[in-house]
Amino acid sequence: MVEWQTIRDEAIVAADKEPLLADLFSRLIIAQKDFAHALAAVLSAQCVFWHEGVALAKAIEEAIDEDASITENAGEDIEAVFEKDPATVDHISPLLFYKGYQSLQLYRVAHRFWFNGRKILASYIQSRVSQLYGVDIHPAAQIGNRVMIDHATGLVVGETAVIEDNVSILHGVTLGGTGKETGKRHPTIRKNSLLGADSTILGNIEVGEGAVVGAGSVVLTSIPPHTVAAGVPAEVKGEVRFPAPSEDMDQIFTHWTI
Repeated sequence: MVEWQTIRDEAIVAADKEPLLADLFSRLIIAQKDFAHALAAVLSAQCVFWHEGVALAKAIEEAIDEDASITENAGEDIEAVFEKDPATVDHISPLLFYKGYQSLQLYRVAHRFWFNGRKILASYIQSRVSQLYGVDIHPAAQIGNRVMIDHATGLVVGETAVIEDNVSILHGVTLGGTGKETGKRHPTIRKNSLLGADSTILGNIEVGEGAVVGAGSVVLTSIPPHTVAAGVPAEVKGEVRFPAPSEDMDQIFTHWTI
């Protein structure tokens, strides 16, 4: 997990380089006493344009204060973005500017509310996040840590979807159902997997550990671990040689064999 002092030091440098945003860096990061409070400040700031802004900001701050796992996962997610995305040169950019990162952390807050008897509030946050970021993650979904949602626009994650640790997801991905079935009806994405842009994965199926789904693919059946699947409908095209494609982020499949 990224060190708080690293984030704070980056904010001080950034405020000096860009005086126009110095107040932003100061309010949301430099003036905060630790990462948990900075995270709460950043997420609360997103409520400014919502009618229930002040009260909701307080509820978000309390949720983060009461549930240490939210902060822990948020720190792991920042580190994952920094390591996986070549466009990310510091740790403060995901925290302050990346809607994939921010929407994921607001999901984590909504997830806590959902399973602590406040489903209406959780659904409200889901709706607002969808309006603000174009990202629709059901608060009941199960999402691990070190998850990177890159660009994020158009992402849909259904209620019973499971995303394990260290998964990388590009924009336009849908983890959806296939109709009006009940129970477990959305996909399970095993750890270290990579989901290419605009890929659609439907039903109670699995994308196996360390697998890759090619951009624009439609996956209707389970994908074995450490394989590449592509096409409409998707078919297995080969094996992934790299153990964690979510880290490598290779989307032209140079680490797979037929």
